[in-house]
Amino acid sequence: MQQLEGLPVSKASKFSHYLDESPVLKAFLAGSLSGTFSTVLFQPLDLVKTRLQNAPISNASGPQTAGMLHMMNNILRKEHMSGLWKGMTPSITRTIPGVGLYFSSVHWMTNAFTGGTPNPIEAIVIGVTGRTFSAVCLIPITVVKTRFESGEYPYRNISHALRLIYAREGYKGLTCGLLPTLVRDAPFSGLYLMFYTQLKNIVPKEVLKSDLAAPAHFSCGVLAGILASAITQPADVVKTKMQLYPDKYPDIQSVIFHLHKKYGVQGYFKGLVPRMLRRTLMAALAWTFYEQVTRAIGLK
Repeated sequence: MQQLEGLPVSKASKFSHYLDESPVLKAFLAGSLSGTFSTVLFQPLDLVKTRLQNAPISNASGPQTAGMLHMMNNILRKEHMSGLWKGMTPSITRTIPGVGLYFSSVHWMTNAFTGGTPNPIEAIVIGVTGRTFSAVCLIPITVVKTRFESGEYPYRNISHALRLIYAREGYKGLTCGLLPTLVRDAPFSGLYLMFYTQLKNIVPKEVLKSDLAAPAHFSCGVLAGILASAITQPADVVKTKMQLYPDKYPDIQSVIFHLHKKYGVQGYFKGLVPRMLRRTLMAALAWTFYEQVTRAIGLK
């Protein structure tokens, strides 16, 4: 491995040696890089999704795509282009360690328990476990991110938000929406990993080792993301409501009752299109980038 620029020779060589001897650390770094890039690129879709979930159905009536474009136009008109990237700092703060923890834990479990080729059930279990671990560790940042994106809270920065939430709501405020977050993220990751690994197994191995590897990985990721996003959408709507209005929605049942009474089944799928686009493209891009980086640094 090349000497790391900016580090003394001894420290650079020690770090390089440790990196060579630690595949889990390599997976963490590769996952963090892939997650950071895709988060920055697709943050506007996450912002629009949060705003749609917090808006009355009448303000986003018609097809989901029409509601998404209408909301994006409103944001551009009132907050300009930079408004589409509101909440970027907490998104990045959550993504770098979160995606790194997810990929490194998935890499470790895949090799430790399945010999590197998990079957569908093993893939689900590994995906669920990896996402649960990272989601629990980073739930306070998830709460801050959701509130930043909503535009309803006048937080100056992440530390200011964390202090205010703790002072006014205690630990409960910092962890509000944890259960629906797990109900959303853990099944999504498990289903996504199952769909992704099974779709990738269908692709001829010579394709995965050729110049067509990146498009093949991306295509598998897109198909897996579409399926997993649609299944877990209701949990995402419940999570958003609980994190934005913890006093009004203290538990999952209160959100479900409110959504069903006010909007019917449609309420459970608010923001589906931007979330599906974001989660599908982000996961596909992250896995494609991860596969290429891990191959480049000798992890595969």
